[in-house]
Amino acid sequence: MNIFKKQSRLKWSVGALIVLVISAGLVGFANDDKRNFSIVKNLDIYYTLFRELNSYYVDDTDPEKLIKKSIDEMLESLDPYTTYIPEDDMEDFKFMTTGEYGGMGSLISRQGDYVVIAEPYENSPAHLAGLKAGDKLLEVNAVNVVGKPTSEVSDLLKGPANTPLKLKIDRPGQSKPMTIELIRRKISINPVPYYGMISDKTGIIILDNFTQNCAQEVSKAFIDLKENRGAQNFVLDLRGNPGGLLDEAVKIVNLFVPKGSQVVSTRGKVSQWDKVYRATSEPLDTISPLVVLINRGSASASEIVGGSLQDLDRAVLIGQRSFGKGLVQTTRPLSYNAKLKVTTAKYYIPSGRCIQALDYTHRNEDGSVGMIPDSLITEFKTSGGRSVFDGGGVSPDIKMENKKYGNISYALVAQNMMFDFATQFVLENEKIDSPENFEITDQIYEKYKQYVANKNDFKYQSATQDALKKLKEVAKREDYYKKSETEFDQLEKLLTLDVQKDLNIFRPEVSKLLASEILKRYYHQKGAIKFALQDDEEVGKAQTVIENPAEYNGILNGTVLSHAGDKINTQQAN
Repeated sequence: MNIFKKQSRLKWSVGALIVLVISAGLVGFANDDKRNFSIVKNLDIYYTLFRELNSYYVDDTDPEKLIKKSIDEMLESLDPYTTYIPEDDMEDFKFMTTGEYGGMGSLISRQGDYVVIAEPYENSPAHLAGLKAGDKLLEVNAVNVVGKPTSEVSDLLKGPANTPLKLKIDRPGQSKPMTIELIRRKISINPVPYYGMISDKTGIIILDNFTQNCAQEVSKAFIDLKENRGAQNFVLDLRGNPGGLLDEAVKIVNLFVPKGSQVVSTRGKVSQWDKVYRATSEPLDTISPLVVLINRGSASASEIVGGSLQDLDRAVLIGQRSFGKGLVQTTRPLSYNAKLKVTTAKYYIPSGRCIQALDYTHRNEDGSVGMIPDSLITEFKTSGGRSVFDGGGVSPDIKMENKKYGNISYALVAQNMMFDFATQFVLENEKIDSPENFEITDQIYEKYKQYVANKNDFKYQSATQDALKKLKEVAKREDYYKKSETEFDQLEKLLTLDVQKDLNIFRPEVSKLLASEILKRYYHQKGAIKFALQDDEEVGKAQTVIENPAEYNGILNGTVLSHAGDKINTQQAN
């Protein structure tokens, strides 16, 4: 960087600080307030420190980088959701809230020195141009990208709609590199990746994110299932949905509850911003049985939808306790097109409970935060009088154990053993059965076992081995290891993993994961979802409950005991 540019950036940073100091000073002296004087004092210290550091530090410094680091560290001390968004990151922020960006429409991942096409979206420019999962990117618009960070390659791939993109790729099975040209376009990720029938009477809608217009997509799916496919019961799947826009959550609840119903309220430091959100439109359906699926990954707006429908006795919740994010963020404009996403309030669902699980205002001595203590957990009532509790997310009416995979499955996915095998599988198989009929046969699985066996760099440890490793470390510190070294060695040999044996033991779960990876190559994400739904235990339970009126209505009217009303269970789930 040349001196002129560096000085300009320094002037920008220091100038911004001076403006802050002057502004804070005016407020402080006008109010003659001790707190505001403290702000002026500490900003002045910060400015003088930064000036001295920049002048006398032994090496050249990057002013923007230092300021960004200090801002991030400051905000991190508050909560994970209050963040600074510089101008350079506004495109990513826009994608998070709208689900739209300009590009080619594909997931990418890193393998060694290469950025690889992981999954072209169906009917995207990448898909229509012929890009395939497993293609290694060599050049993007004549820029060599081998060895470059994934984020840098992603920036090169994105750009304004209707602009050209020329890619040089290395495709498995091809002897030399290929060139693929395409035109970027506005990519819109549908927040409803799939909806369909899981039985003759019951339809399911999967919602991945609460981006702009997601309520409209849920509404379209609901109407199609009800009017064109004969659905009488409905399952809304919010598992793994991290949340998003509050207004969209309110609109989705409004689809199923009467106009005027209170959905959520927000309360914070600035009382003028406190607000009650109600259903403002006529609903689609207030009668048809409804189940909402949630898990530990269901957060924020997902918890508003699930919790509000539970509080209003409109839906039965099935799954695991939700994440527990009851904090509201507001985006505030800053200088130079930057933004501050700041936590301004907590939200409260109709029963009056707040589902925030972690207490960021009272930290432990080490700076960590803890769960809301049991002594502060309060009982609330749903519209029909069922007991529900605050302080730790939304507890489902029917709690199910979370599916846990073996260490070998995690290792196979993390080390691309499934991804790379699927790439090779596609080269050898032009087509496969439909998602409903496809299976990993004995023949395919034996090929996979041999594929893994030939990969000498595949490594993994069992949870037992991890525990033994930690035990050995403790034994060495306490001087017990030498006395029992023989026994430790024998136990270590006993626990030595046999990959082929474990592939047989964990075949059911490995086969499911492998089938999903293969199906995405032929039928995209929808195909993988269709396959997974066939033996999804939580979906199966939802179907059983929703098609049994006595059980379904019994949970909603309180005659059938549910986990949401079990205070002991609620507290243990924390």
